[in-house]
Amino acid sequence: QVQLVESGGGSVQAGGSLRLSCAASTFTYSTYCMGWFRQAPGKEREGVAIVDSYGYTNYADSAKGRFTISQDNAKRTLYLQMNSLKLEDTAMYYCAADPGYVGSYCDSRRGRVYKYWGLGTQVTVSS
Repeated sequence: QVQLVESGGGSVQAGGSLRLSCAASTFTYSTYCMGWFRQAPGKEREGVAIVDSYGYTNYADSAKGRFTISQDNAKRTLYLQMNSLKLEDTAMYYCAADPGYVGSYCDSRRGRVYKYWGLGTQVTVSS
């Protein structure tokens, strides 16, 4: 059974940084997409950043230049380094994974449905 466990969320002042981690030790597919998504109260869930098994990455416009997605294959861990945090980054952040087609097909805006999800980690940015 695939389990994704997020950690690293917390409260931070605007302009600060956080690094989220997603432990995916039971996700053992060789070809896959993984990503970070977030959902703020009263808003729809949105994609933040994705990475595939070949290292392809893509970011939401709101994340470009501030967030970096990375993975440690040996540790089977996905990361999201978030810098220059803004009030509007406050949300529950979720890690997701899905085996199969990679590259631009990882983009949920193109209809990709991610099969596996973590329970989320809360990020709160204050002024």
